[in-house]
Amino acid sequence: MSTFKELGIPADLIQGIEELGILKPTEIQEKAIPFLMENGGDLIAQAQTGTGKTAAFGLPLLTKINPKSKEIQGLVVAPTRELAKQIGKQLFRFTKHSAKIFTEVVSGGDKMDRQIAALQRPTQIVVATPGRLVELVNKKALSLDAVKYLVLDEADEMLGMGFKKELSRIVDLTGQRRATWLFSATFPDSIQQLIRHCMLETPRTLAVDRAHVVNRDIDHRFAVCARDEKAAFIDDFLERRPDERGLVFCRTKAGAITLGKQLAKLGHAVDVLQGDLTQPERDKVMRSFKKERFRVLVATDVAARGIDVEGLSFVIHHQVPDQLEYYTHRSGRTARAGRKGVSVTLIEPRERAKLTRIGDQLGVVFSEIR
Repeated sequence: MSTFKELGIPADLIQGIEELGILKPTEIQEKAIPFLMENGGDLIAQAQTGTGKTAAFGLPLLTKINPKSKEIQGLVVAPTRELAKQIGKQLFRFTKHSAKIFTEVVSGGDKMDRQIAALQRPTQIVVATPGRLVELVNKKALSLDAVKYLVLDEADEMLGMGFKKELSRIVDLTGQRRATWLFSATFPDSIQQLIRHCMLETPRTLAVDRAHVVNRDIDHRFAVCARDEKAAFIDDFLERRPDERGLVFCRTKAGAITLGKQLAKLGHAVDVLQGDLTQPERDKVMRSFKKERFRVLVATDVAARGIDVEGLSFVIHHQVPDQLEYYTHRSGRTARAGRKGVSVTLIEPRERAKLTRIGDQLGVVFSEIR
């Protein structure tokens, strides 16, 4: 296991990340950082959420920015507002002890005139969602002419959300860049097309072994429940852990709303995050959750993209996730910053094989709650 110093990260940035509890590099950081620090050329990295991607590209990116220049030199594009804000916050925290580098986050759902005003200030890195970035370019609110490094984070998510045209435009607008760093959990044909469009020579490719994707501080459990017994199981689980906070994931919006009502009726402080909420409504729910005004957040996978809340002790999967990545993404909301956490999957009797398959692919062992 390397240290960040051995990977080539300067001391002032190491001080910033150590204060965030980031002490040992993850697998993607060990693989990506030396290449990005020394070579800095085109990179394709296969990595899921929760693997430490932000530091893997963020730390090298910060070292390549000239703080004396007022132009936008780094551009990070992410699928959702939550993820963009999270990346922006991390970059800000990393530079606590280093030369001031100004990062601006621009995403849909926020007031555009406020973003246009903020971009009048010197800005060296922009973190953006694709749609809003193109809108701001069209309004001539920012110029991408000086961008040297383009980072596409969760590229498969962006294409899955219908941003193909916007990404193509962003790639064209940053034609003078030195390199593109692309991170994606999966590589469908659409990603291959994007890679051909945005990378000239043979890029460096990295993959994170799936068995190392899941945080080792998570205790993986499961319980066998009939569908109509699940609310009662969660009620009992919460009663037995009165001081703990966490997330419950549901597969559908209707399921999340129904479960939220059931848990509230049983006397639990709960709120729901699902795709039909407006951006102000989502923000209000997240603010309240972060301020610990309620204890349990029920969410759908899409709505929960980019959630980053400190001190969550548990994650409950109301159903077995449809995709392997969803299990990793959901579970990674607990056991942050070196703390322990538990991930509980509720399965119906015939679903044991599904869970075994997830365990085998991710290299985790599930123990049963009886």
